[in-house]
Amino acid sequence: MVLTYKQCIEKFNSDYGIKRAIRTGEIYQIERGIYSNQKHVSTLAILSTKYPDAIVTLDTAFYYHELTDVVPDKYYIATAESARKLRDTRIKQIFVKNAILDIGVTTMERGDAFFCIYDRERMLIELLRYKNKLPYDYYKEILGNYRNIINELDIERIQEYASIFPKSKMISEALDREVF
Repeated sequence: MVLTYKQCIEKFNSDYGIKRAIRTGEIYQIERGIYSNQKHVSTLAILSTKYPDAIVTLDTAFYYHELTDVVPDKYYIATAESARKLRDTRIKQIFVKNAILDIGVTTMERGDAFFCIYDRERMLIELLRYKNKLPYDYYKEILGNYRNIINELDIERIQEYASIFPKSKMISEALDREVF
């Protein structure tokens, strides 16, 4: 279990208590302000604890939803447009307008990490929105995988999402032309 400094203070009552727990091997300091009762934890568990308001998106979400087998070189996370810039070399931060930030957010468990991620329906909208920024082969691979699982998706939810986003007409046309 990954803990923040604040959670450790609550559990061990003081900074001295935390240091004593580290010395006895009860917890391990993973990085500054992040602790765990296990010596090795995944990067995803660290990042989801360190940035609890971040939402996994784009390449990372496509990978975790098994829409591609391309392992992303960074963790793509969405934050509010008003959020501060995160200075972590392991992540690629995407700033999202507050009006659409929480649309389609769900939670996922992967190994030792619980994290927020956009659902597959929202990720289809994101795929179409970022079409011109993605490599063509990568885009086609993910789109093909969406076509294979189209019966598992909530079509009404996709259409609802499409109507909320900026450039909704372009998104709806792309959905009709390329997916449905």
